[in-house]
Amino acid sequence: MNDIDSAPIPQGDLALQTVAMPKDTNASGDIFGGWLLSQMDMAGAITAGEVAGGRVATVAIEGMALLTPVHVGAVVTCYCDVLEVGRSSVRIVVEVWINSKHDGEPIKVTEGEFVFVAIDENGRTRAITQ
Repeated sequence: MNDIDSAPIPQGDLALQTVAMPKDTNASGDIFGGWLLSQMDMAGAITAGEVAGGRVATVAIEGMALLTPVHVGAVVTCYCDVLEVGRSSVRIVVEVWINSKHDGEPIKVTEGEFVFVAIDENGRTRAITQ
């Protein structure tokens, strides 16, 4: 039997997967936190766009804490879990995971809560119809 605390797994659905490249590193050779944030924003936008049935814009990001450095060559995987759908907004938790360079075990890198608003072709807020 697997104890969930000893073997954490991603929550939500796979939304984006990419490879961390050398151009995205800081002077120490680790991936920039800002690069990770941009991947999370893209993953959240993909999910929010599917929920909203069209174009969305990021309006808020809460509580991102980096738990471990990301190495060059790591496969960065973003999972999204929709927390709430409002009249025109979608609130999503985005988790980022990589596999350990040493043993291939999954490692949680960070998570954050993102809020997106549905917008129309003129960039104005629109209602989400479900």
